[in-house]
Amino acid sequence: MKKALQIMGIILLCIVAFLVILLVFLSKMSTLPKDYTHKIEAGGDIEAKYLGDGAYEVSYYEEAAPQVFEKYEIYYPKKLETEEKIYPVIVVCNGTGWKASKSKPIYEHYASWGFLVIATEETHSWNAFGAEMCISRLQKLNDNQIINDKENVFYQKIDFDNVGIIGHSQGGVGVINAITNTTHKNIYKTAVALSPTNKELAQALEWPYNATLITVPIMLISGEGGGDDWVVTGEGLTAIYEDISADKVMLRRKNTDHGKTQYSEDGYVVAWFMWQLQGDEEAAKAFIGENPEMMNNEMYQDQRRDFHE
Repeated sequence: MKKALQIMGIILLCIVAFLVILLVFLSKMSTLPKDYTHKIEAGGDIEAKYLGDGAYEVSYYEEAAPQVFEKYEIYYPKKLETEEKIYPVIVVCNGTGWKASKSKPIYEHYASWGFLVIATEETHSWNAFGAEMCISRLQKLNDNQIINDKENVFYQKIDFDNVGIIGHSQGGVGVINAITNTTHKNIYKTAVALSPTNKELAQALEWPYNATLITVPIMLISGEGGGDDWVVTGEGLTAIYEDISADKVMLRRKNTDHGKTQYSEDGYVVAWFMWQLQGDEEAAKAFIGENPEMMNNEMYQDQRRDFHE
């Protein structure tokens, strides 16, 4: 009996190792076109608008971070350097094997719409520790006029009342854990989880999360028809969605594989954050009202929404 259990344990470890290797392989296969916003077909006017570039010129700042995090990478509107204004924040949880430096065009796109975007180089984000470090670093940047013996452009420029978080795949698990199971969980106003690893697979990989604890509005998005949507099938995404009692949206982009879901729905991602963090009423029409665009967008399927009065 003892020998049989040992064999079963070895088999389980092999399966888990295979799944981790496969997730890393899928991430390595994914490539992010620099002009991805011009290559994505939008299925509605609102999606098309926010898939386009925003009005802000974008600047970039980085500084060293400890251990596997390597560096903090911040994309922000250049006007932040000269304006007496605070800016909303998007924190990023990376997918498996996918460093933030590989997603530069995405974060530049977010920043062009008036967001300060922060990420690191970590490739294991499920526990949201990297997100915690990003929040702590932003607090230090906001509170200190001098950083590293230099004038700090972020001093008193960060809007901690409007902080969102986004992550893809394993990073989607990190998003759920960041908003439910961290010291700074209450700082987040909203969230987006892109193809979050389904509950069973996450449990097998020892990436536990509990979506029933979510209390902020969240958008769940995945792909469909790419052949690798086993990371989170329609049934898997629905199971996560149905665990959530907070305001929520779910949709799956057709003919989109797992890797491409980190950018293919970008129009709605930006619209969501514009609504949730900047109060943009036009962006809100994609999700609420009598005839929200997302519900009728033929580029997507399995659309669901649930907003409390």
